[in-house]
Amino acid sequence: MTTSTTTGTPTPTPPLNPRVIALAHYASRALLEHVLSRHDVTFQQSVTLRLAAVAEGPVERERIVDGVTGALKISAAEAGSVVDELVAAELLAARGPAQVRITDAGRELYERTSAETAPITARIYAGIPADDLAAAGRVLTLITERADAEFAALGALHE
Repeated sequence: MTTSTTTGTPTPTPPLNPRVIALAHYASRALLEHVLSRHDVTFQQSVTLRLAAVAEGPVERERIVDGVTGALKISAAEAGSVVDELVAAELLAARGPAQVRITDAGRELYERTSAETAPITARIYAGIPADDLAAAGRVLTLITERADAEFAALGALHE
């Protein structure tokens, strides 16, 4: 039994299942999107910008598109459109037809949104034992790997 943080009433802890994972994902994503909306950035743009921000220097456009496609399970065309949006907004810069790099404005935006979300994340994770976080990380990584394999087997990433 656990105690609800909103009512103080004991509630049973559900086993990990797709609904529990989805609820955690969407609750966290809603918080991130709230921060991003203040900067006129979408979730897809944020994911894309992060890939360029953590790259050391210019990165192959195809690598960014593949990373976004894999992370968000969207088509390569959709991911390419997000890259184009970021180039048009001057948050990414094209380096020839095959490479992009993050601009100073893109890096500043990435760092600002990261700094704004960091204290929220810290509050969410506060008090959760490190062993529990490690176990959850292992389980969720395994679930992601298996789901990605199932998705790839369906050929869904290449449609």
